[in-house]
Amino acid sequence: MNSERFFVLLFICTLTHIVRTAYEILKHKEILKPNKLSFAIIFSNMILLWITWFTLCSYDIYKIDLPVILKYFGLLIVILGVIIFVTALFTIKSLETYKGDLITKGIYSKVRHPMYLGFIFLCIGSPIFFGAVISVITSLFFTFNILF
Repeated sequence: MNSERFFVLLFICTLTHIVRTAYEILKHKEILKPNKLSFAIIFSNMILLWITWFTLCSYDIYKIDLPVILKYFGLLIVILGVIIFVTALFTIKSLETYKGDLITKGIYSKVRHPMYLGFIFLCIGSPIFFGAVISVITSLFFTFNILF
């Protein structure tokens, strides 16, 4: 039963990641003009991706028993990722419709892409917290996609 849930969650997670990637490509090529509706859709997609990813890691079919200190380090990375992401979100306020200069205030004065960093922390921290082997491998693909 858990393996079925794992693969369903893996499918949903991969699909939502593909949707986010396609959105960014279309936006970059100026095929899609960002607006409040597209932002609401992609933001909902990202929330689903984050929740599905954390749940996926808990249902991973290949787990290893990590030391407690390492598990809590993974949880700390997840919490830090969420804090970084939310801080960036409140700093920029209007993600998709911002047309001004480069943002250099708040967290953006320290990190160029704090939302990506927050998501990468979630991708890496969750499988460490759960000792989830397949999720660690999957997180490498997601991280590679974000970075490149």
